[in-house]
Amino acid sequence: MAETKLRDQRDLRLREAEQPHSPVMRFGADEPLRLDAGVSLSPFQIAYQTYGTLNADRSNAILICHALTGDQHVANVHPVTDKPGWWESMVGPGRPIDTERYFVICPNVVGACMGTTGPASIDPRTGEVYGLEFPVITIRDMVRAQAMLLDRLGIDTLFSVAGGSMGGMQVLQWAVSYPKRVFSALPLATATRHSAQNIAFHEVGRQAVMADPEWKNGRYFAASTRPHRGLAVARMGAHITYLSDAALHRKFGRKFQDRENPTFSFDADFEVESYLRHQGSTFVERFDANSYLYLTRAMDYFDLAADCDGVLANAFRGTPTRYCVVSFTSDWLFPTSDSRAIVHALNAGGARVSFAEIVTDKGHDAFLLDEPELFAIVRGFLDGAGRARGLTGTR
Repeated sequence: MAETKLRDQRDLRLREAEQPHSPVMRFGADEPLRLDAGVSLSPFQIAYQTYGTLNADRSNAILICHALTGDQHVANVHPVTDKPGWWESMVGPGRPIDTERYFVICPNVVGACMGTTGPASIDPRTGEVYGLEFPVITIRDMVRAQAMLLDRLGIDTLFSVAGGSMGGMQVLQWAVSYPKRVFSALPLATATRHSAQNIAFHEVGRQAVMADPEWKNGRYFAASTRPHRGLAVARMGAHITYLSDAALHRKFGRKFQDRENPTFSFDADFEVESYLRHQGSTFVERFDANSYLYLTRAMDYFDLAADCDGVLANAFRGTPTRYCVVSFTSDWLFPTSDSRAIVHALNAGGARVSFAEIVTDKGHDAFLLDEPELFAIVRGFLDGAGRARGLTGTR
């Protein structure tokens, strides 16, 4: 029974990697994606979702950039988990990113596993899954691919680009790489480069995956195995960084799980242990282990000032884009100091920028949760930007 379940999950993930439950834009061998690694990816495809209606002058498009473990299913039921979209609190009719006013596009990033070409995709040269033969990608590569998607969709400029965490990195890269195409930007709970601590956390997760004997040096599809234990441990460790000590204490404290006394064993005695195990086991049902390696490495490599002689302000010099930067007091993964560094560089570069630090104990994941202050900030920023752009129907 367990082997049958693993095989079914493997087949489902392979189907989603090649033929996802969402629109797909395909680019042929004559339309390569030039990568920072010095090679080209072709042919390739991008899976994406859209919500709302593009207006006559194509001026109301908002691009949503997903975080590390997200995907294109931002405001619809997920085809693998049957759970609601990961940002339904933010995106939808009457929501802050209102799909009755804006045309919302959310692509699955290059290197991921829900229909955009990545290590779980079939390598056309061999007919086998790429695995570690897939080239290493960067945040800038993800953005280049998204720009190609928008070109194909006939969208020259974006009213706004929004996202948190790794999505926020994409937002910043978009505004720097294509400043004339981005009218406004909403980078949430993010940074212009990964800290040494964050790189260290990612390395622990990658080593957990690679230490799993079923990883098979990245060739687990060919071996009909799956490094689910290693990936689950990686997810458990990462999930702790998305929360705060206060949130964990408020939700779990030291409460036992379905018992009154310790078992004096290594079972999940505490509720927090059971919660983390659940997070790990559900994650492996929808995510590819090699994609986890590639996307964490892309975040590690991100450094927006690297091409500007290390001077971040130079990256934003003369930008026409309007920014709203948001951080959360209990986010220790991307603390407020990271957001303040963005704001200071934007100010030095002469950009229009507003900044808010939201008081909450929900940690890094606050940008995904029910945070009324965040909703009000996003709605207000987009309303103001809409008036400045002359969007019809703007409040």
